[in-house]
Amino acid sequence: MFRNLAKYFRRRARDISRFCFAQHGATAVEFAIIAPAFFAMLIAILETTLFLFAQQNLQTAVMQAGRLFMTGSAQNSAMTQSQFLNTVCPTVQALFNCNNLMINVQSYEDFVSANASAPTLTYNGQGQVTNNWSYSPGAPGQVMVVQLIYQWPVISGPLGFSLSNLPGSAIEMMGVTAFRVEPY
Repeated sequence: MFRNLAKYFRRRARDISRFCFAQHGATAVEFAIIAPAFFAMLIAILETTLFLFAQQNLQTAVMQAGRLFMTGSAQNSAMTQSQFLNTVCPTVQALFNCNNLMINVQSYEDFVSANASAPTLTYNGQGQVTNNWSYSPGAPGQVMVVQLIYQWPVISGPLGFSLSNLPGSAIEMMGVTAFRVEPY
C-alpha cells in the first residue's frame, strides 16, 4: 500500500513540476489578469481626452463670440440672446447640442467687480436646468464677461472612473472670456 502511495505522489510531483515549467498559454492568462485594468485605463484616457478637446472647442467659440461684443457688432445690430446663440452654434455644433448650450453675458463697470466664476446650476424635478441667464451687452468702456455653459454627458468607466460632477452623469463645461468693450 505504501509503495502504491509513493508511486502516486511521485507521478503527481512530476505533473506539478511539468506544470511549473510549461509556457503554453501563459501570455493569455497574464493578459486576462491585466486586461480589466488595461481597458479601464484606456477608457479613462479616451474619456478625458475627449472632454479636454470639447472644453477647448467651447473656449475657442466663446473667445470668437466675445469679439462681437468687444467690437460693438452685437450692440450695434441689437443682437438678442437667441440671435447670439445662432451665431455661436455653427462653431460648436460638431461636438455640442446647441439646444443645451447656456449663454450668460454680463457687463460690469470694472474688472474688480466682474465675476467669471462658474455659476451654480439649479434644477427642477425633471432634472432640467432652471437658471435665468443674464444677457446684458455692454456699452463702450464697460467690462464684459461672456460664458458658454454646457452639461457634457460622461460615460462611467470600469473600476469606478468617472468625471461627472452633476446629476445625470454629466460634468459642467464652461468657456469664459472677460474683456473691456472698445469704443465704437
